[in-house]
Amino acid sequence: MPATPTLEAQLLHLRLDGWCIVKDVIPREEVAAVRESVAEATLRHQRPDAPANIGHRTGLINYDQSFASYLVAPHFIELIRATLGQNVRVSFTSAMINYPGNARGGLHADWPFNQRNAGHIPAPYPDVVAHLTTLWMLSPFSAENGATIVVPGSHRMETNPSAEGCSHDEDTPYPTEIQAAGEAGSVLVMDSRMWHAAGANRSDSARVAMAIRFAPWWLNLNGLRPGSGERARQMAATGLTENEVEAVKKDVYARLASAVQPLFEHWVEH
Repeated sequence: MPATPTLEAQLLHLRLDGWCIVKDVIPREEVAAVRESVAEATLRHQRPDAPANIGHRTGLINYDQSFASYLVAPHFIELIRATLGQNVRVSFTSAMINYPGNARGGLHADWPFNQRNAGHIPAPYPDVVAHLTTLWMLSPFSAENGATIVVPGSHRMETNPSAEGCSHDEDTPYPTEIQAAGEAGSVLVMDSRMWHAAGANRSDSARVAMAIRFAPWWLNLNGLRPGSGERARQMAATGLTENEVEAVKKDVYARLASAVQPLFEHWVEH
């Protein structure tokens, strides 16, 4: 069995290639229960505007907390904090179920680098890690079931295919792209500037995952807040839509472990 990468090795991988995989964040004997809980919550609270063949629920923490304690698993959160600083915050919690027959998605970068969002950092980007996207493999990720496609090194590019004028079309595979395969319980950590896409699910089983994103204390999240003036101004100025992250309910927050609460305290409902 290969040796577990050190924190230093993971940081180097993240810095040079833009991504790495942290294994066994959810222990193997516990991941099935989390997968079933997340899948059930997603089915029960499915977003009506979710694309075909996709199960999707934003604001997942309000609907399911089975994963919450693993957010501070030591060998995971130390990588997040070593990259973004000690005072990190969760910006998004989303369930994403890729059902059989789901087609490949387009190459893009995530908020705040997706140029189709009202609150985006304009290209060309500064070369700084401003946001991390973590994809939690509640099912094994394989080429057959649609493991996330990544373009290593693309986080150092000044733009991405969501921007007008990008030299690469979002629906055209990139020559050096690969699929990030891993075992259930592992987490794909990537710089949110990374070009990536959902793979096509050619299997007969659903691929269950969560996208949990992390921000440093200094990144302005107010454009994601429902009803905020800043959100309204961003959309009016750009003519674009924006993600909306519902506030964490007070009773949900109160039930979170004390070590987990600091990740969400900035987003608790008033």
